[in-house]
Amino acid sequence: MSPEERYAALGNELLGDQPIEPGKGFGASALKVNGKIFAMLVKEQLVVKLPRQRVDTLVAAGTGGRFDPGHGRLMKEWLTIDPAAEPEWLPLAREALAFVATRGR
Repeated sequence: MSPEERYAALGNELLGDQPIEPGKGFGASALKVNGKIFAMLVKEQLVVKLPRQRVDTLVAAGTGGRFDPGHGRLMKEWLTIDPAAEPEWLPLAREALAFVATRGR
């Protein structure tokens, strides 16, 4: 299955969790909750928004890397996950959805 197909399946899987909506972000296909991006597919990698400390932990564990939107500055609350780590995509996307859905309340 291609990363695009995995991403589409991920979006379908998450539909029952919260009212999510498709959109665009950083020039990529994005999934949003409450109008805010929580996951997107960029260059065949899943990118999710998580608390900074969680991203630090996952990067240190080798689960993913920090997201660079193209201007050379790494984003502190965004994690990229390689297609080879596909088993991590759904749990981390659910974690990102919960994180973004509860922010600003």
